[in-house]
Formats: sequence, C-alpha cells, structure tokens
Amino acid sequence: MKISGFTFIRNGIKLTYPFVESICSILPVCDEMIVVVGKSEDGTREAITNINSPKIVVIDTEWDDSLRSGGKILAQQTDIAFKAITGDWGFYLQGDEVIHEQDLPAIVSATEKYLDQPQVDGLLFSYYHFYGNYHYIAKPGTRGTYPYETRIVRRNPLIHSFRDAQGFRKHSDTATVPARQLLSRRLQVKKVDAHIYHYGKVRGPLEELQRSKEFHRLWHDDEWVSRHIANQTAYEYHPDYPLVRFEQTHPHVMKERIQQLDWDFRYDPAAVKMPIRHRIMNLLEEYTGFRPFDFRNYNVLR
Repeated sequence: MKISGFTFIRNGIKLTYPFVESICSILPVCDEMIVVVGKSEDGTREAITNINSPKIVVIDTEWDDSLRSGGKILAQQTDIAFKAITGDWGFYLQGDEVIHEQDLPAIVSATEKYLDQPQVDGLLFSYYHFYGNYHYIAKPGTRGTYPYETRIVRRNPLIHSFRDAQGFRKHSDTATVPARQLLSRRLQVKKVDAHIYHYGKVRGPLEELQRSKEFHRLWHDDEWVSRHIANQTAYEYHPDYPLVRFEQTHPHVMKERIQQLDWDFRYDPAAVKMPIRHRIMNLLEEYTGFRPFDFRNYNVLR
C-alpha cells in the first residue's frame, strides 16, 4: 500500500499559513508528498525545498485569474496535485490544516483496512476549527462550520476537488468544471478516529486582515473587495458561531509557531453574531438529534 500526500500553496509566508508544519505533520506516513506551489513573492517555494525531504515533489504553477470567482482556482490547484499522485490513497491537507502525531497510527490502520474495499472512496475526519488564538475552537458541530470533511481519497480519475476545494466529489465523466459539478456525486466514506487541526483564524488582527483580503479576492471582483474590506485597518474578531476552550494538546510540529503568538484574543460570548437560522438549527439538533439542511460532500458508510 502506498499513501501520497498532496496540497497546494501560494504566498504561504506572506499570509502566515502553517504550510510547512502541515506538510511535515503527514510526511511520516506518506511515501511521497506532492506540493503544488503557485508563483509566490515571499520565499514559499524555498521554505518547502528547505524541508529537505526526498519524498517532496514540487509542481510550479501560475494561477488563472479567470477562475478567480467562487474559489474555483483552489479546486483547480487541488486537482493538479491530486492528478500527480501515484499512491493507492491521497492524503490531502490545505495550508492551514495539520495532523496530530497521535492520530497517525489510526489513520494508517484505516487506509490498510479499507484498501481492498473499493466501495470506500475516502476517509472522513473530524475537525477542530481554531478561532482567535490557539486556545479556542468553534463549538463542535455548531452551524457556520463544517464538523467533518474527507481528507483521504482513493486514487480515482473520476474524483475531483469540489467548488472551493473544501471537499471532493465523484463525477461520471471528465467534462469541464461547471458541467461536471452538475453530475457530481457524494463520496462514499468511512469515518476515521482522527482530527484535522484547522488553524484558520489564529493570526493577529493585521495579519488576519491581509489573509482575509486575499481570500475574498478568490471569491469576488475588485469592486466588491474595495467596497467591503479595502478600507479596514485591522480584522475584527467577532465570530458568527460560539467558541469553547481547547483543553487538549496541539501537534508537536506547531510548538514553535504557537510559542511565537504575540497577541491576546479575548472571547466575549456576547459578541457572537450567529444568524438566527443557525441558532434555531443548533437548538433543534441539541434537543432532537436531527440536523437538517446540512451541506455534505459525502455519505457515511455504515
């Protein structure tokens, strides 16, 4: 059995993504690591080569501005990496996602268990979504976040990254992106007892504002960006979902970055700006166990 890691990144240093930590967190269980590096201006490519691992294969790209809206470029870059893997399984992480070393044995065990079960398209991971700093996460399962997503996928030419690369779908042909999305089917997956540590919003206000501007440029045109965020001087941390303290350990590869944290986030539950519909659906799930209108890229096999 062979496991291929794959990811993409552009300007990871400038935007303070823990992309080196992300790559290093799964290198021990990968036979190769495909890293698609968009043309950068900050030494991102050099940081990857400085990991100095013979497992790493770098593919250089330039991002296509015609795929800018809706985050399509993220799916395209993911697909470039996925098509390059040679393993039985592809282990996908985005630049702000990290795996804890304590979860690696369970992950490898699951890939071995389901290798010869072709009906299993992938493995589903739970998520810790960090917010503000390294001490708070989104309350598990709350609306406004995704509690699970597929991060190990079987090598299959019919599987593609979906929409903004949050997850994957299976397609019946190799048509163009807009067409094949209409033909997409959810992956059939098995849950694995492991978490994705998603360090999405743990930067200081200035760094997070810069990342936010770049992120929105992948979704909106320049006019929208100028109208909504161009005049902001710092990112305002007001979550639209409740947070809870994170009382467990972080992946070892994150130790140095966490020690370098230089700002103090204070969580105020009264400042949570949760939409009314999310409050209602959270209450419904809490009291009935029913979770309606939940977007998923997968079906969990029993």
